[in-house]
Amino acid sequence: MDTMKTKYLIVTLGLALALAAFGPQSFAADEAAMKATPAEKMFIKKAAMGGMTEVKLGELASQKGDSKEVKDFGDKMVKDHTKINDNLKDVAGKLGVTVPAELNAKHQAMVAKMEKMSGPAFDKAYVNDMIMDHEKDVAEFQKADKEVKNEDLKKFIEDSIPTMQEHLDMIKKFSQAK
Repeated sequence: MDTMKTKYLIVTLGLALALAAFGPQSFAADEAAMKATPAEKMFIKKAAMGGMTEVKLGELASQKGDSKEVKDFGDKMVKDHTKINDNLKDVAGKLGVTVPAELNAKHQAMVAKMEKMSGPAFDKAYVNDMIMDHEKDVAEFQKADKEVKNEDLKKFIEDSIPTMQEHLDMIKKFSQAK
C-alpha cells in the first residue's frame, strides 16, 4: 500500500510540475505577447489607411498625370505601397488586428478631389500632397519604431521606412527640378 501511495504521489507531483510549466498561465503569456497594444492597433489602422490612399492616388497619377515623372512616380507608389500594405496585413493578422478594407470618408474625399483634376494642376497638387504625406508618414513611422514593442510590427516599420524615405527624396527632387 505504501508503494501505491508513493507512486500516486510521484505521478501527482509530476502532473503538477507539468501543469506549472505548461499550464494555462504559460499559454496566456504567449497569447498576450501576440496581441497588439491599443497604440499598436491605432498605428496599424492608420498605416493601412494611408497605404491604401497612396495606392489609389498612385493609380490616379499614372492615369491623369501630365508629366512622365508623375506617371512613373504614381506607378512606383502603386507597386511599393501594395507590397507594404500586404506586409502590414500579414503582421496585423498575426496580432489579431483587422485592417480597414476601404477608405474612410476623409481619405475618400482626398481621392475624389484629385479625381476632378487633370494636367499640370493635377501634377502640382499630387506632388505637393506626396511631399506633405511622406514627410508626415516617415516621422510617424520613426516615432512608432521607438514605441512599438511587438517584434513583427517593429520589423515591418523598420523595413518600410527606407522605402518611404526614398519616395520622399524622389518627389522632393522632382519638385525642385520643376
